[in-house]
Amino acid sequence: MRILALTAICGLLAAQSTIRPPDQTAPPKATPPPATPAPPSPSEQGAGDYRFVTSINEVVAPVVVLSRDGGYVNNIQPYDFHLFDDDKEQNINVYASFAPISLVLLIQANAHVDAILPQVNKIGNLIGPQVIGDTGETALIAYDSRVRLLQDFTTDPKNITLAVKKIQAGSESSRMVDAVAEATRMLKTRPHGRRRVILLIGETRDMGSESRTREVLIELLLNNIKLESVDMSRFITTLTAPQRLARPDPLPPAMYPLPPGVAATPNTVQQMYSLNNRAEFIPLLLEVFRDVKAVFKANPVELFTKGTGGSEFGFHSQRTLEEALTSIGERLHAEYTISYQPNNREKGGFHPIRVEVAGHPEVDKIITRPGYYLAAQQP
Repeated sequence: MRILALTAICGLLAAQSTIRPPDQTAPPKATPPPATPAPPSPSEQGAGDYRFVTSINEVVAPVVVLSRDGGYVNNIQPYDFHLFDDDKEQNINVYASFAPISLVLLIQANAHVDAILPQVNKIGNLIGPQVIGDTGETALIAYDSRVRLLQDFTTDPKNITLAVKKIQAGSESSRMVDAVAEATRMLKTRPHGRRRVILLIGETRDMGSESRTREVLIELLLNNIKLESVDMSRFITTLTAPQRLARPDPLPPAMYPLPPGVAATPNTVQQMYSLNNRAEFIPLLLEVFRDVKAVFKANPVELFTKGTGGSEFGFHSQRTLEEALTSIGERLHAEYTISYQPNNREKGGFHPIRVEVAGHPEVDKIITRPGYYLAAQQP
């Protein structure tokens, strides 16, 4: 009986200890309303499929005008130029080549080009006087499996000369597209009114980049950046590259057929990938923007140069390398710069650009960027 009584008393005390008087009961906490997620930033919207919500306020088109003998035509007045954006004439501003240049120099520095890097090490002293002029600024990036900033923007040509001289070969990879993407990010920060140029010295192929060629091209166009290229000869780099110990391929050559409908002739590659004029290039450029064309995967440099209005040069010796840099410098300082605010920004998609010159019968060829990609205006 005592045990039962003690048990009952303990149970009663425990029950009383869990019951609080009404005046001591804590008020219930208010449930906070669900947090409203912050709207995505313009750079985050549509990141998965790369839809742009940012439009273009000003388009800059570098223009080079050539005569029939291949020389530059330098005596054209601003009112002689007419620019058509998607076949609609624009109100333009025309400047001679006096605007200062911001240039990022990209140099391939992987093991595959080790034998010809000594030639490249000697060209740093040409960048200042020959390419960018007295008012320009230069930054230097070397790339292999890494994308290394060796020199930030500087107006002192001695800094570039010294940095280029120290470049040494690295790993087997060649992240060229990633290097162009990094140079684009750097040039986006330069002050308004400067011409933005990337000068690439390397092979035309890419090995190991994470950036997509299409997205990098669109960023180049959105930020009015032109890419000039001096291509390292893949034939020479292959002959001089150190031999790699590759695994034997178990499949015979016959197991790797050419694409359907392509004849097995020596000029097959040239027929498929060499785009000699604007009429051939623009349809393929449109396919790149639609992300359905892989023709430029083997040669993204051609896409970057032609897509931004730049040029490609090749070299196979120290002399031809210096001549290529001289030619690029002459072209940069002979070009006109046309800027305008598009009067048809409500139309999204690709906007082709066409430039005409009136009153100059000596003009034979006009070189400019083929166009740009524009997002449709948001309602």
